[in-house]
Amino acid sequence: MSDSASRVELGRLDGPWGTDGWVKVFSLTGPPEQIFDYQPWCIDRSPGLLQVLEWRRQGPRLIARVEPVETREQAEAMRGTLLSIDRNRLPAPATGQYYWHDLVGLRVVNQQGADLGRVRSLLDAGVHDVLQIDRGKDFEDVLIPFVSGHYVLGVELKKGIITVDWDPAWSDAD
Repeated sequence: MSDSASRVELGRLDGPWGTDGWVKVFSLTGPPEQIFDYQPWCIDRSPGLLQVLEWRRQGPRLIARVEPVETREQAEAMRGTLLSIDRNRLPAPATGQYYWHDLVGLRVVNQQGADLGRVRSLLDAGVHDVLQIDRGKDFEDVLIPFVSGHYVLGVELKKGIITVDWDPAWSDAD
């Protein structure tokens, strides 16, 4: 098994479903069912790996039976467990698409070259994703919609820079 630095988070277990050891699965993949394409899941606790035995959609949620979980109590003990895989198991993203984890930490600058901060995380806002920009300890984070060609003008992974059409004054308005 690899170290956690080379892993990509796919989702988490959200507690038991029923009495037979099934667990609720929260997925960060798109579409959500794609989380089951990546097996086994790595976890940072014993037993280290989880293998999905079966899964299904139950109304709006995903549920799964995973080995070695057999009881409701074991499923409850797994609540909050983060699910990940080795990064090298992910397919390369299509041109113009990015994995969220590749954007975290990149420097964000506007067209005029003003440094707006670094990407702290991305948020799923439904219609589009949102960059959460860390501007340092003395400032509140900035939220910039990840809308390519409108707010996000370019992503240069090798240079570690995202260029945006964003006026810093928009973030400091009271």
